[in-house]
Amino acid sequence: MPTPDDLQPRPLPGTNLRYFSVRGAVGDAAFSRLNYSQRVFAENLLRRAKTPEQAREWLRIVLARRGEKEFPFHPERVVLQDLTGTPALVDLAGLRNAVAAAGGDPTTVNPLVRTQLVVDHSMNVMVSGTRADAMTANMAQEQAINAERFEFLAWCKHAFSNLDVLMPGNGILHQINLERLSPVIQQENGVAFPDTLVGTDSHTTMINGLGVLGWGVGGIEAESVMLGRAIWMRLPEIVEVRLTGRPNRGVVATDIVLALTEFLRKAKVVASIVEFTGDGCSALSLGDRATIANMGPEFGVTAAMFSIDGQTLDYMRTTGRSEELIRLTEIYAREQGLWGDLGGKVEYDRTLAFDLSSVGRSMAGPYSPHQLVPVDKLIERGVAKPETPPFEQANGSDVTIEDGHVVLAAITSCTNTANARAMMAAGLLARAAVARGLARRPWVKTSLAPGSRVVERYLEDAGLLEPLAQLGFGIVGFACTSCNGMSGPLSPDIVAQIKENNLVTAAVLSGNRNFKGRVHPYVKEAFLAAPALVVAYAVAGTTRLDVEHDVIAHDADGIPVRLADLWPSEEAIDAALARHVHADQFLSVYGSMFPAGLDDDDEQVPVLFPWREDSTYICLPPYWDAALLLPATFQGMRPLALLGDNITTDDLSPSGAILPESAAGEYLLSKGVKVEDFNSYGTRRGHHAVAVRATLANNQLRNEMAGGRDGALARLEPDGEVMRLYDAAETYLGRGQELVIIAGNNYGSGSSRDWAAKGVRLLGVRAVICESFERIHRSNLVGMGVLPLEFESGVTRHTLGLDGTERFTLLDWHDLPEPGAVLCLEILRADGRAQIIGVICRIQTQEEARVFAAGGLLPQMKNDMVRCNAAEAET
Repeated sequence: MPTPDDLQPRPLPGTNLRYFSVRGAVGDAAFSRLNYSQRVFAENLLRRAKTPEQAREWLRIVLARRGEKEFPFHPERVVLQDLTGTPALVDLAGLRNAVAAAGGDPTTVNPLVRTQLVVDHSMNVMVSGTRADAMTANMAQEQAINAERFEFLAWCKHAFSNLDVLMPGNGILHQINLERLSPVIQQENGVAFPDTLVGTDSHTTMINGLGVLGWGVGGIEAESVMLGRAIWMRLPEIVEVRLTGRPNRGVVATDIVLALTEFLRKAKVVASIVEFTGDGCSALSLGDRATIANMGPEFGVTAAMFSIDGQTLDYMRTTGRSEELIRLTEIYAREQGLWGDLGGKVEYDRTLAFDLSSVGRSMAGPYSPHQLVPVDKLIERGVAKPETPPFEQANGSDVTIEDGHVVLAAITSCTNTANARAMMAAGLLARAAVARGLARRPWVKTSLAPGSRVVERYLEDAGLLEPLAQLGFGIVGFACTSCNGMSGPLSPDIVAQIKENNLVTAAVLSGNRNFKGRVHPYVKEAFLAAPALVVAYAVAGTTRLDVEHDVIAHDADGIPVRLADLWPSEEAIDAALARHVHADQFLSVYGSMFPAGLDDDDEQVPVLFPWREDSTYICLPPYWDAALLLPATFQGMRPLALLGDNITTDDLSPSGAILPESAAGEYLLSKGVKVEDFNSYGTRRGHHAVAVRATLANNQLRNEMAGGRDGALARLEPDGEVMRLYDAAETYLGRGQELVIIAGNNYGSGSSRDWAAKGVRLLGVRAVICESFERIHRSNLVGMGVLPLEFESGVTRHTLGLDGTERFTLLDWHDLPEPGAVLCLEILRADGRAQIIGVICRIQTQEEARVFAAGGLLPQMKNDMVRCNAAEAET
């Protein structure tokens, strides 16, 4: 192991900087076996260790690669989007009140780690891309109904130091992070080191395409990092995915990532870090890599890493990074062993192989990103082709729609709009369609919402904005929109037809998620597709055809048109990229977005936020209330819900439209809020009284205790009455009844939103028992003081014959469970029969055990700060 001298920073050749050499610390032989992620973790530990002994201990843990012991990881940045970031900042503002009430100094509640928030999730497509004023109208609506949220964020910007807030209309967090925020290599006090981060959005992994280690966490874990606390973790499984071959003609990054999503889900890489290696990487642009990395959460992974290489430098140059930074990035990556192919001695826990040439044009759906469907197989889903009305019908108010009709077509999300090749292909296809006299089908609501203002610049430069707009894909805003469920309203006539005839209509979008009810509450199917395919389906108007081979429309002369007639050649896309995507576009956009002196803001605001009692957006959170901190007994718990496999955070805490008949809708109506001002569930997560009523409120949720009915329903026991789930939970809370949720595999997949855990805790749920958890949600449950438990292998709710009438008790319960311990669970049947089984405690580290014992991360942080303030006062 290293000597004290080996642990000191050394000169970085070709610069006036120093760096902590992992090779120098561990020796050549050990270093040659380290994979990319291990090298980044090791550098972080070397730089953060306070003593040589501490550095040696932590390095042994990372080098061992067995994941048996914990080590600290200190991310250099925290990034926030507004639907999860605003509640995180509400928590910090509330923590100031809690610390002050306990006699501490509230100003100590302040980010110590650089934190960047981008408001990107609050725009709703109220006006579609068919109107020239769509963006202006949508932004005006966004400002009007989010005024309270934006006022709170303005207070945060001034009240907290080390926090940047980028207000709406500028793009999507992950795309801005990729194009501007990340330096790839940071420098501070004369020391160079890798950029690392966590973010309150699962798609934070997009930055992995740039060679930057980072991943999504829940808001409360992000708050902990913001306040300077380490993430104590065990090294996850690290899997090599060796890419071979080259993409086929006509295949774009969307097709590749959808195929990879299916492949890696089947390979069971959940919670691992995957590293992409092999000759196939050289065939992928940085935009392609970012598209793949962005969808890491859909594989279920912690991170999806690519190495730094020439593609990285080319992208940095294209996006306007300085030549000095580009040079530093290459020097550092080569010296630290983060450059290109790491060599044949690198060790992984597993190696998988994937041939890029095996990928064809495809989509994913109708309910999951890993449900891969080749485009030419979509028609084989067993439904006859509907009669397609002629184009002469000019508006959406007098059309007859049928099963399979596409009612939403959206070019949206950072996953694909950050990929210039995919966007150029869409624009070129639109130009070819317009040249043939084609139009969108009149029942299709269309929109284009780029994740960066640069997209507008290069599409305009290429002359492609106009044909896109002619097909209805005018720019509606620079935000997440439909990918996040902010699709806006459909035509009332179309909604009426869907409801009256129980139609199975579809959305086609270039997003990353298509869970049930996510894109629009009345649209039952959603398919993820490349931007160019989104345009094609808007023209075809239905998913019930083979868009690869069938006629999708007839041109102005009545001649049949097929996809092959419109799809641009690789050479045409290459030429458009070379001519029309320039560094000066990025410099112009981001120069005005981040002007010099941005941080020089001396405006004074109150230390404590002035909470308004009449607000329905922002409210002092309750997580430090004494009643909420009472420890659970885990005695006689009743099930609030009995759920199946793949329950997502969209099921647990939807972010889309609030329906008037929902619990949250009724609450808002009682407060005098008009239906047109409801906004969305996501935008109201800063107010716990609204957000708790959104818990398990997905209208396509299937609670197996609800008698076969879908929606936010539960069966109150022992009464046997099926009622609204929130009302059942309120009744149980009134009875002092502890609750449990029972579920199948992959519980909590999807977004990082911590309200999926906050909500169930506020409803009185003290434990979740399932077959397996997704990584982020499991962590969020612990952070809220909810106990995550897994059935032992082969045991399910079905093998146990559970129907929701049972009561559950943890026998011999102790306040501080050992990570991974097998606990005894008694199941008491309604007829008095008792059964005892083992369940696995999915608290994973000693630090998580301490968090759980404190009642959650927020109470623990308050206690630590008050103790620290008291100790400082004594000295």
